[in-house]
Amino acid sequence: MNKLEQQRILFEDNHLIAVNKQSGDLVQGDKTGDVILPDLIKDYIAVAYDKPGAVYLGVTHRLDRPTSGVVVFARTSKALTRMNKLFASHDTQKVYWAVVEGQVRNEKQTVTHFMVRNPKQNKSYAHDHEVPNSKKAVLHYRLIQRLDRYSLLEVTLETGRHHQIRSQLSKIGYAIKGDLKYGARRSNKDASIHLHARSLSFIHPVRKEAVAIVAPVPSHDPIWNAIEKDL
Repeated sequence: MNKLEQQRILFEDNHLIAVNKQSGDLVQGDKTGDVILPDLIKDYIAVAYDKPGAVYLGVTHRLDRPTSGVVVFARTSKALTRMNKLFASHDTQKVYWAVVEGQVRNEKQTVTHFMVRNPKQNKSYAHDHEVPNSKKAVLHYRLIQRLDRYSLLEVTLETGRHHQIRSQLSKIGYAIKGDLKYGARRSNKDASIHLHARSLSFIHPVRKEAVAIVAPVPSHDPIWNAIEKDL
């Protein structure tokens, strides 16, 4: 992808811009050296607003490369500082959708683990009890829909740990579709996983108005398409 498609922009004003991240997009650079999403957004802003020179864009939060959904960026340093404070104080409401393998038994559940991150593996391990160097991780899920071999869960987080949703759901026996790293039976052909940041709500850092941003699910995937038709 060499440019940001207009339909991927979910929200935009003078202070913030939100886009629907596709699986494979990088929010920040890594060893691959692939083009990063912020650079695509900067190019879009430069053309759309006829801005000469460097375009400012601040990263307020991140999504894993194989994950899709809402990501918000700051267009001013003031907005970046204030959004960072909102995320740090958990004054944002994030909702994720996860398609997991198997039939989930409980309609809703709160899941608590103690997580240890292994940077060399870029992986986090969920433990039932506190262990050395672990951090408490809490998520809540609600069953939205049952498919033939999968279940669609709505997930909200109390904590923001590395790979938290992927690791915790796998630990209780519900690996996310396509997520080989966390125990899925097989990968997806496009290297995606079926984890989607569905919505993000917060009070605008400058205008002080409520903002609620919803990201459509990936459009070229048969399972996501089937889910969207039924909901």
